[in-house]
Order: sequence, then C-alpha cells, then structure tokens
Amino acid sequence: MKWLTLISFIFLLSCARSRNLHRAARDADHKSHIAHRYNDLKEETFKAVAMITFAQYLQKCSYDGLSKLVKDIVDLAHKCVANEDAPECTKPLPTVFLDRICQVDQLRDSYGDMADCCGKDDPERNQCFLSFKVHHPDFIPPYQRPAADVICTQYQDNRVALLGNFVYTVARRNPFLHAPAILGLAAEYENALKTCCPESDVGACLDEKASVIKERAKLIGVQQQHGCRVLEKYGERTFQANKLARLSQKYPKAPFEELVKMVHDVKDVYKECCEGDMVECVDDWSELVKSLCSKQDIFSSKLKPCCEKPVVERTKCIMEADFDEKPDNLPSLVEKYIQDKEVCKSYEAGHDAFLSEFVYEYSRRHPELSTQVILRITKGYETLLDKCCKTDNPAECYANAEEELNKHIKETQELVKTNCDLYNTHGEGDFLKGILVRYTKKMPQVSTDTLLEIGKKMTAVGTKCCSLPEEKRLSCSEHYLSIVIEKMCKKQETTPINDQVTQCCNEFYSYKRPCFTAMGVDTKYVPPPFDPTMFNFDDKLCSAPPAEREENQLKLLVNLIKRKPQMTEDQIKTIAGGFTAMVDKCCKAADIATCLGEE
Repeated sequence: MKWLTLISFIFLLSCARSRNLHRAARDADHKSHIAHRYNDLKEETFKAVAMITFAQYLQKCSYDGLSKLVKDIVDLAHKCVANEDAPECTKPLPTVFLDRICQVDQLRDSYGDMADCCGKDDPERNQCFLSFKVHHPDFIPPYQRPAADVICTQYQDNRVALLGNFVYTVARRNPFLHAPAILGLAAEYENALKTCCPESDVGACLDEKASVIKERAKLIGVQQQHGCRVLEKYGERTFQANKLARLSQKYPKAPFEELVKMVHDVKDVYKECCEGDMVECVDDWSELVKSLCSKQDIFSSKLKPCCEKPVVERTKCIMEADFDEKPDNLPSLVEKYIQDKEVCKSYEAGHDAFLSEFVYEYSRRHPELSTQVILRITKGYETLLDKCCKTDNPAECYANAEEELNKHIKETQELVKTNCDLYNTHGEGDFLKGILVRYTKKMPQVSTDTLLEIGKKMTAVGTKCCSLPEEKRLSCSEHYLSIVIEKMCKKQETTPINDQVTQCCNEFYSYKRPCFTAMGVDTKYVPPPFDPTMFNFDDKLCSAPPAEREENQLKLLVNLIKRKPQMTEDQIKTIAGGFTAMVDKCCKAADIATCLGEE
C-alpha cells in the first residue's frame, strides 16, 4: 500500500497550520471537517490514521479489505477539498467513518449484533460501536514475525508495506490505543529495524527491542484507558483537576494561565481519542505538542531535547521527561489560603477558579505527592470552606486546616513506607501472599483466579514503585493502584461483589484507594457448602513445574480463607506451616499419593 509512508508523518505534521483546538471555534472556521483534517495532515498521514480507525472498529477485517475502505474515505476527502459545500462533506468525521462501516457487505455475518448499531443515531451509534471493540481479541492469531533475514529484506525492498502492516497489526490488537501512540510505536519499530538489520545476530537484537516496544504499548494502553475511564465516569472537572495537578508538578515554573489552557486542550483532545475519533485525535494532539514546544521557555528547560526530535517521537520524550525544578523561594501557602481574612470572599467570588489555583500552587510545591493525595487535600479544603464560610468566625473555624492536611499526608506516606519495607525485606512472594490474604477477606465472593490476578497486579505495583527513590514512591504507587482499583470497579458495575466494595467504588475518584485500604473483613459473607475437591492433593503437587506449584499453593491459600474469612494471621501461619511440612514430607515419600491422602 504505497500511501503509508509513515516517515512523512514526521515532516507533514510539523507543517500543520495553527488553529484553535476548541471544537466550537474550529467548526465555525471550516465548512467541511474531512477537508479540513485532510489539508492539515496531508494524504499520507491521513491514510495511515484512517487505517488505524477502521482496524480498531473492524478487528476481523484483512489489511487488503480495510485498504478499500481507506480509499473510499480518501476519495471523499479529495471531493470535499474541491467543493466543501457538497452535501456529504459537511458531516462530522466520526459520522463519515461510521457511515462507511455500515455500508460494509455482510457486516452482520462477520460481526453479529454489532450491525444493529447502524440503526442508531449519532452519537449513540458511535457509543454502540465502541462497546463492541474487543480488548483481547482471541480471534486474531498471535503475531508471527518473519525470519530476521526476511524482515530486513522486506524493509529494504518495500518499507511502506512493512510499516503499513505493523500499524494495522497493532491497531486491530489494541482497539483502544490512541492513534498518536500507534504512530509513535511504528517509528520505534522502524528505528529498531535500522539498528538491528546491520547486526550479526539480527534476531536477538529484534527480540530485545520488540519486547521493549510491546511492554511500552501495553503500559501506554493501560494509562490511556484509565484516562478515558476518568473522563467518562467522573467528568471533565475531575479529569482536568487531575491533569492540572500533574502538569503543575511537572512544570512548576509555568504560569497558572498557561497550564489551565493546556489542561483544557488536553481534555478536548483526550475526548476525541477516547471516542475513537482518531483523525482529529492525531491532528489536535500534534498541534498541542507543537504549541507546547513553541512555549518551551516558559514551561520547562527539560523540553528542549524533546522538541528537537522528529514530531512523531516528541510525545514519548515529553511524557518521560523529568519534572522541572521548583522555583526558588516559593512563599508558604498558609498565609494565602488559611490566614488571609479574605479567603471566604475570594472563594465565594469564583469557586472553581479559586480551587484550581489552589491545586496549581499546592502541586508545584509538592512533586513528591500523588495527584490523588492532592485532589483529596483540595476536596477536604473545599468542604472545610463550605462549612466555615457560613459561620460568624470563618478564620477560627479553619484555623487547624494545615494540621489536618499534614496528618493525612503523613498517614499516606507511612502506608507506602510500610508496604515498601515489607516488599523490600520479605520479597515478592510474601508480599503477594499478604495482599491475597487481605483482599480475599475484603471480597471473598470474587473468584479465586480473579483474586490471584488482582494480587499479581498489586504486587507488580510494588515491584515497579518500591525500587524508586523514596520521594517518587507515593506518586507511583497510588497512581498505579488507582488504575487496578478502577478496572475492578468497572467490572463490578455489571457483577456487584458486595456492599462494601460497591460503597468504595461509588466514592470520589481520589478517595477510592483509601476506601479499599481501610476496608475490613466482609462480615455478611456466608461461605459456600464445603467442597472437598477444593483441597484434593495429588502427585502434581510435587511433579508440577515450580511456577505452577507456587500458583496452586496460592490458590489453596485463597480457598482456605474463603472458607474462614475471620481466620487470624497466626492461624493462617500455622496452617501454611503445616502444609509446607506435608509437601516436604510427601514429595520425598515412595508413594506420594498415599502420603498426601493420609496427611
């Protein structure tokens, strides 16, 4: 497919003309959305992003099949560039793409009930199509990379087709991954080919680099889906507050007004990306990055090396760049937000603006805190002002605010320290067992396999965050735990677990992690009738590979606690010790099965 020259993306986006990111102003400036975006992105990039869009909606379609749909969209773009007033040219871009999907022959034969989406009006039609995207498509076989010599020859002889298939392959397997990220991964893939193909052991080199790219794709996908979840579930106010806190930590020297504008633009672009509107997502994201680089002097000195990179590589660099240093001699916030006699007057004059500035000022002074902690502090401060500003003596009412605030921060920091000390002292295995014990007691209704999955994800947070310097652990751990908890809460919307989980999942976004941490044993839980097969042991207990043996023992631990959630730590240790002794004894016996039965 000759059009998919991804290298052109590097140059073409840098030429995209500046425009207002806000949809209302943009719509007023352009009669035809498709002509506007086509002119911005130019043909090669427009085609690449159209392929990503179709591959994410129609995950079962072949590369050649989707290429025909892309051609239809490009033909329409040509027509609309020539005449923006043509009737079909004034439609919003998502409508243009979905109309073409609904014209696909035998759509119902391949996609079943998804075809019913075509009977809905936009935007409900798009929401319907999004609901049919398959996160882990088992109908797509695992990717088989061509042999090292073959792939290097393909890259040399037909680079365009090779990179085109990469984009298609990644998009259909990752239907929620935003298009700018896919184009960035394609650039990384090409750089890997350039590096590895001259090497003596091409295969080993590509394996190493492909593994890194795959892990990056996975991490980016998790982060982006979480961002979309926050925007959808908690709304624009929470999304923007969270982004403002993060960006204020990262760019503490940037003016408040510039950060507020950037946060608003990030929200607008994120919304496009989350709704599957990938052409506008790529175009507006590239404009946002370009705008940031044009103002790098007022944002951060750390941006300079990133902004010197090709456009398609800038986002990765900017995301991974270190926080800038705090400005010197920032004044204490106590005077402005607690001691000032005009606090209530300022708060009542502009509620959201006042709190936004508080988030900005607090965040830029505290890069060591998580955004969730900062949002909790802000919410607590807001609640306090709502109460105190109605009293005769507001200053007296909120006089102890700083003390309460510092108490919460200290408790959260001590929690992270305790958990990281446990992880670093006792290791990953014991850390996982501790999580399984606590969370099985909190929600024994959850299946054993799911509890094990949750435990492993939380342990992975420990692995990732507890190896960091102490000042980065809190932010890291609460961010990734929030992702794990949010995913769990999304599942429980359709399959409720128990009352206390429901209560925590209904909390404000930033309060969920503390709610789950504080959650105790589910006292309403009634264990199911005893199932002796749950505790059946055979010689596989000894003969299975070490990883499988370990997993089976963890499942046994979970099942044991499900039988008696009130079991104390000492009782669990006694039983675990007895089990270990039994395994040691019987695995050395001549007749393993008989020994296990007797024990």
